[in-house]
Amino acid sequence: MSFFSPISIVAILLVCSNTIMSFAWYGNLKTFPNKPLLFVIVVSWGIAFFEYMFVIPANRIGFEGGLNLFQLKIMQEVITLAVFVPFAVFYMKQSFNMNFVYASLCMVAAVYFMFKN
Repeated sequence: MSFFSPISIVAILLVCSNTIMSFAWYGNLKTFPNKPLLFVIVVSWGIAFFEYMFVIPANRIGFEGGLNLFQLKIMQEVITLAVFVPFAVFYMKQSFNMNFVYASLCMVAAVYFMFKN
């Protein structure tokens, strides 16, 4: 028997997955601003390969652990948001404003309704 619940395992794997994907999708804007698009696509595909090593097991473990597809998807979206904010602010040096907080609260409400009995 696992020490972690399926939801905990899914959350941990999705945090890893989303951290990697943030770099694959957006990190190139800072890292390779003047490289040819094809080069950036190939590098991003290479990074995305490692993301799949986390997201596929997360979805399987979650589904086999009793989560439905809607619950898996909303977890993915909220974790994406939670990972993306620090990535955008600290790595990409983007400014943060209250509209983002309001949008995040809507996502939290979505989680509530998806997991409400």
